[in-house]
Amino acid sequence: MSIIDSDLALSQQIANSLKEEILSGKFPPGVRIRQEDIAEQFGASRSPVREALRILEAEGLINLVAHTGAWISHLSLAECEEMYQLRERVEPLLLRLSIAHISDETISQLQELASEMEATKDVEKFLKLDREFHLLSYSGAETVLVGEMVNRLWNTTQHYRRAYSQMMATSSFKPAHYEHHLLLSALKKRDADDAERILYGHIRRTRLELAQHPDVFNS
Repeated sequence: MSIIDSDLALSQQIANSLKEEILSGKFPPGVRIRQEDIAEQFGASRSPVREALRILEAEGLINLVAHTGAWISHLSLAECEEMYQLRERVEPLLLRLSIAHISDETISQLQELASEMEATKDVEKFLKLDREFHLLSYSGAETVLVGEMVNRLWNTTQHYRRAYSQMMATSSFKPAHYEHHLLLSALKKRDADDAERILYGHIRRTRLELAQHPDVFNS
């Protein structure tokens, strides 16, 4: 492996590790990420760290400001609402593109994830399973742009989905479980129209609930 390939591999490794930490909530929105701290953590030079940060920026997880530094992505209420409105329109399209290609095996995996979500009251586990559930439901789509857009939107809104899930935990996530089962039913029937309608309402409900809690965006 050449030095360039080795640096690229290290950059991806660093990016993957930091991505897991950001998505897990270790770093709250607006927190600065210092290159020197990351370089020390991974025993790496500045070059692969800079590339790792560019990867994370492309995935919507951080904001890079030239000659200043890197910060965990932070959204205002208006920005989050706009992103959720994008999700309401783009994700049903992605699901429609996916549904004709979803295998029975994938349906079974989705059913298992839905059951695991029902069996937990832990917010972090629910978030992880919920992400797996929805992204797996899109996995049949053959697309270049829409899939990447959806992944970026999920990454950027992760903190706010966590805040919403913490609020929803008092009801044991019952609304989400109900909607997941409705979605599963539509997927089993390969009913794209019904699946789109259910997913649109599922995402919209989160947006409307978050709008009732503007304090989430000031933390």
